[in-house]
Amino acid sequence: MQASQIEIVPFGPDHLEAAVALSRQAGWPHRTEDWQLALALSDGMVAVEDGKVVGTVLVTPYKEDCATINMVIVDETMRGRGLGRKLMDAALLIAGDRPLRLVATTAGLPLYQKLGFHETGTVAQHQGLAGDIAASAETQAATDADLPAIVALDRLAFGADREGLLSYFAGIGAFAVIRRDGHVSGFACLRPFGRGEVIGPVVAADLGQARKLIEHFIARRPGRFLRVDTTDETGLSPWLAEQGLAHVGGGITMKKPLVRDTADPTATTFALASQALG
Repeated sequence: MQASQIEIVPFGPDHLEAAVALSRQAGWPHRTEDWQLALALSDGMVAVEDGKVVGTVLVTPYKEDCATINMVIVDETMRGRGLGRKLMDAALLIAGDRPLRLVATTAGLPLYQKLGFHETGTVAQHQGLAGDIAASAETQAATDADLPAIVALDRLAFGADREGLLSYFAGIGAFAVIRRDGHVSGFACLRPFGRGEVIGPVVAADLGQARKLIEHFIARRPGRFLRVDTTDETGLSPWLAEQGLAHVGGGITMKKPLVRDTADPTATTFALASQALG
């Protein structure tokens, strides 16, 4: 059977079980609940052959500011038949005119480069069992009233309005904040994911503040499996390794078109929400 006989159809809830199976085949830790979260925030397509899902792609829009392309998976038995390109073409149609971001594997890099994406950096994935450390006295649990300030700070750091994403996280996880002069100057989120929990996004004014926000959750999860995805330029990786969260891999950050971020000294993203969501 030729690749042209594969159907590319909208990703619906009935495709979730097959999507979980594909991500497990790829060695990813995503549970059904993690796919449900991604699908709730995204539009996507699946490739179907003879009733079997053999590929997935999601597009997560942040209003009209930008979108991330993620969860690009092709069944290992179908690789080399141009299916990844078909899924990406479908994703680009969904995204429309929005600027795009993604995190690429080494294997996927050539395809994304052909489609006009440019490398912008690297992601370092850290994970492991949380150690026994003390929480900083400067951090505190966020309240519902803090969410607008968290969204505004994230917008400064990320360059897009992610109110929908952060509101969703508030419903399934927890936020910690640092206040300066009565205002939220940094935040971190903890939520269930994969084998345990993930800390991210983390947005702070500086590296020291970012560490304190991460410590807030590590201190409350001794012996629990935690994950943090950071970028190399933040300088956070060595400290995470010291806390028992080993560097186990990562990816390549890419953008289309290549637009350099304007640095804002008040807010830097030190940990991603996830490699899929940015």
